[in-house]
Amino acid sequence: MSITITTLKESKITKQVVIRTKNTMYVLGIFADRFPVHLYYGKKSRSADTGYHPFERAFSPYYPECGWDYMPNTVESEYPYFGMGDFRASAIRVRDLSTGSDVTEFTFRKMKKYKGRVAIQAPIYGELPYAEADEDTETLEMILDDTVTGCELHLFYTVFPESDVIARHMTLINKGKNTVSLEKCMSLCLDIKRDNLDLISTYGGHGRERMVDRHTVSYGVHRITSRRGASSHMENPCIILCDPKASEERGEAYGFNFVYSGDFLDELEIDQTGKTRVLVGLGDETFSWRLEAGESFTSPEAVMTYAPNGIGEVSRNFHRFTRKHILPPEPFERRPVVLNSWEAFYFNIDGKLMEDFSAGAAEVGMDLPVMDDGWFGARRHDRAGLGDWVATPELFPDGLAAFVERVKAKGDKFGIWIEPEMVNPDSDLYRAHPEWALSAPGRVPLESRNQLVLDMGNPAVVDYLSDILGKTFNGIPFDYFKWDMNRHLTGVYSNILPPERQKEASFRHMCGVYELFRRLRAMFPNAMIENCSGGGGRYDLGMMKYSTQIWTSDNTEPVDRTYIQYGSTLGYPVTTMSCHVANHDSSIEDPRKLNYGFRVAINGPLGYELNILAASETAKATMSEQIKEYRAYEHLILRGDFYRLLSPFECGRYSYYFVSEDSREILLSYLQNFDDAKKTVYKLKISRALPGVTYRDTISGKTYTGEELRRGIEVESDEKGLYAVMWHLVAEA
Repeated sequence: MSITITTLKESKITKQVVIRTKNTMYVLGIFADRFPVHLYYGKKSRSADTGYHPFERAFSPYYPECGWDYMPNTVESEYPYFGMGDFRASAIRVRDLSTGSDVTEFTFRKMKKYKGRVAIQAPIYGELPYAEADEDTETLEMILDDTVTGCELHLFYTVFPESDVIARHMTLINKGKNTVSLEKCMSLCLDIKRDNLDLISTYGGHGRERMVDRHTVSYGVHRITSRRGASSHMENPCIILCDPKASEERGEAYGFNFVYSGDFLDELEIDQTGKTRVLVGLGDETFSWRLEAGESFTSPEAVMTYAPNGIGEVSRNFHRFTRKHILPPEPFERRPVVLNSWEAFYFNIDGKLMEDFSAGAAEVGMDLPVMDDGWFGARRHDRAGLGDWVATPELFPDGLAAFVERVKAKGDKFGIWIEPEMVNPDSDLYRAHPEWALSAPGRVPLESRNQLVLDMGNPAVVDYLSDILGKTFNGIPFDYFKWDMNRHLTGVYSNILPPERQKEASFRHMCGVYELFRRLRAMFPNAMIENCSGGGGRYDLGMMKYSTQIWTSDNTEPVDRTYIQYGSTLGYPVTTMSCHVANHDSSIEDPRKLNYGFRVAINGPLGYELNILAASETAKATMSEQIKEYRAYEHLILRGDFYRLLSPFECGRYSYYFVSEDSREILLSYLQNFDDAKKTVYKLKISRALPGVTYRDTISGKTYTGEELRRGIEVESDEKGLYAVMWHLVAEA
């Protein structure tokens, strides 16, 4: 049993809830039968301090009947509301539009627990993405009331015990007579009873996604946010808070993430009492939602985990959780090795070229050629054709279906590129429906990559796109879709919404995007979707709900990829991280560069991004052997536990290993980006190696005891750089 509810007598805390996972414990209480307060989150322990400790501070308001025992401005709150004495960052702000007041007071009414979970319903279309329950999942639902506005607040805590993850979201129901506006909406609040914590987050830009930043959080308010209509290349909702001395395998750490792909806010505040408040949700800058009497709004889901044994444990908790509860089922027995046409030909494709390209892929063992941009409408460049999702007859004289049938008749799988959320002004769609693009009244629409964004919150747009894609692809057995999104949202204004609802447009847009994903998956239930947004611009749990993997970055240069891939593993499993070997400056013809590119790329599902038709026989033979080698390790890469050893951000080297659940198989990698005339020696310590067991490296033939592996394999750096070593260690019987 994960959740226990206890009624306490002769206590200021009248009810106590304990939520247990495999290794952690979360405790909350109800003060005086009125206010939910946070008591403990940490390592599962009978000796943990789960008591209620009031904190008095001058200039902190209090209820006369509670006195100093309950001060909203100093208490650790489960879900703080605005305007009634808590001056810190709030989780919710509701405005009564009949009076203009945004003061609320939500007090406890009742709670219940149950097996499984509730679905998260979007206010338009169907569901929001959320974590799927299993047989161990339990949910706590707490109901609070605001007697003045008549609003009812439901707080949900959904527990995934084996992953050490708790998911949280809220529903607000307007049961009053007046219209209200939800003006700040956060899915999760956690008050941590300490300051002096390091914040680990990722930042960057197009081609340099998820660069790692770590610094000690100072007093005041800190916001990590996106206002771009996407989680973005620049920020990511996944954050980690940890002890300043925490390392990969030592020290306390807390992880937070958001199951959503649009604008988000991670808000942190250290207050006068030395506590750290963490909030994750939609925020308040680009969001509000109008609720008429009887209407409700449900937030996206946020997730959190606690690890007593280091930053790496937070990552592995999130990895297991995402693989088991977020990602869609694997469509194939083994993940296909993709060969994408983009860096080979850009827009210059036709049916005959793609047939030859597919044959070249099959020759070396790549089993899923992908036809990227340039196959439809007037799409000979990026200035025209987006929105006109009909195959260009000149490129496929006997039709798209016949072309795909010829390719697949040779035993290949086949994939295709789409970018359905976007439209070129030079397109038949835009000429017919300019009002379908997001654009503020009286403003000149800003273009990016010569394109505008369709209003996906408009059901007519989603219906058109699902209809045209359904007709164009009808009966064609595609195995893979690369779904791209190559600009962010500006001029966010929907022509179907009244003025008072315009701040809903961004959220409605994302609901429409999810709806189209669901419809495409329903049309092609056995196909794989790879999400892309100029590379890794929507690398988040919301997209992972519908995408088997995500194009990690448009930057495929191996040295840069070590940084991008390291940062990506902080919150996301490598099974989602599409990693390609690409042809940079004829690198595939340089054995050293080709080997290094491959060693970097098998940090995740393997693919290639090059012109196979121009490759030498030597390069093709090498790639064929690479794919065979990858297949020997694929099960570990996709399903093994992942441990980081060396960070490229700290030493220009990236080392990590995958390990099977029983610790009897290990795949260890060392990647050195730069030259090193000093010939530095590193010890790569494998803490998961089993004492008393002998491991054989199938690559070199050498044997190591488990004790030797735990003390560390020594590796000497190479003076030339672009140096990679790998060990595949298998326990001997």
